[in-house]
Amino acid sequence: MLSMSNVSPSGPPMAASPLTVAVLEIDEYASGLGWDQPARLFALVDTAKLRVQEPGLAAQLGLDSSDSTTAALTPIEQEELPPGKALDEFLATIAWPDAVAGCAMTVERLMLPPSAESSVPDGLSDAQLTKWVAKHPDRQEVRMTVAVLRNGARESAVRLREKDSPTEVLTGAGLVPGLAEALAATFES
Repeated sequence: MLSMSNVSPSGPPMAASPLTVAVLEIDEYASGLGWDQPARLFALVDTAKLRVQEPGLAAQLGLDSSDSTTAALTPIEQEELPPGKALDEFLATIAWPDAVAGCAMTVERLMLPPSAESSVPDGLSDAQLTKWVAKHPDRQEVRMTVAVLRNGARESAVRLREKDSPTEVLTGAGLVPGLAEALAATFES
């Protein structure tokens, strides 16, 4: 279990929502680990509630109650995802306790620009498509960090390996809708 609260010395823009702050904090943490990493899952907990309900855990995570710069949401990394299991199958097995306000995930993928979509051969299986994209000269490696809250709020950050800089991270609620839907489904039941 790892909390990344207050990792960033520079921090996100002051006007950013708590969810945007959490996404950028997770993106920065993942960036520090380098590329070619496995997917990572995080619980997002309300920092103030964590201090009250679990003071020992809050202290262990370094969430000093006198620190006014502590983020509203604390990302807590979960155990490693099971190797070899498809991401959608894994996410379908998750149920969060009520104390978890939201969740987030980082994944790395290969992406093609929209201009390359018309050249995708018809009839490829998922495995064949993955191989085809991996060999395409215009492919881009990206790290996507997607977060959702129980109330439906969503945020994403996308970082290109080619432009691996905190100033080159694109954020927006609808950047990775499929993963956001899968994460939101972990709160349904």
